[in-house]
Amino acid sequence: MADYVIPAPPQASVPVKGGGAFPVRRIFCVGRNYAEHAREMGHDPDREAPFYFCKPADALLTGGADMPYPPGTKDMHHEMELVVAIGTGGANITEADAMKHIWGYCVGLDMTRRDVQGEAKKLGRPWDMGKGFDFSAPMGEMVPAGNFDPSKGKIELKVNGKVRQTSDLSKLIWNIPEVIANLSALVTLAPGDLIMTGTPEGVAAVVKGDLLEGMVEGVGSVVTKIV
Repeated sequence: MADYVIPAPPQASVPVKGGGAFPVRRIFCVGRNYAEHAREMGHDPDREAPFYFCKPADALLTGGADMPYPPGTKDMHHEMELVVAIGTGGANITEADAMKHIWGYCVGLDMTRRDVQGEAKKLGRPWDMGKGFDFSAPMGEMVPAGNFDPSKGKIELKVNGKVRQTSDLSKLIWNIPEVIANLSALVTLAPGDLIMTGTPEGVAAVVKGDLLEGMVEGVGSVVTKIV
């Protein structure tokens, strides 16, 4: 074991329904993976190659904990997503084999400093501070893959009890096997990697005091309050 010169950071993880925890290595996020969301962001939803950005593993917020409103923004948005957890790694995974690499699923929120992201886009700069800030990845409990079919199912987010986002997983531009195959051709996936698969239309700002309640049919829910 290495003789670390400072205390090693704790292992980021997502609680597993029924007990235990899924250790998280990296968080990959698929951009603009629902056509209507692409349109509302001012982009053509044609099926061009998927693109990705990352959040640090320690951006996770679990257990229904409150989310502090982050500094540096006046326009934080919610983005409701299905999250895929990789249990068996690999490079150049085929679409036919992709589902074998999934350990389970959870429900997550890609919280976004939209004004910061927008300025970065305008200047051709990275999105990191718009997407990868502290507590920017609230997630619910992980469930084993089992017989869940990620090709369909309701995905929805309520803010203060009112529906803000609602769609179906069947509307993903790039489905789960396609995303895994594409991403694994760019990086070698490893056990513990999470893939946030994209958000449907209806993204909007939240403020302190807002209660966010998201769900994916057959997977579970995520809840957090902005404080």
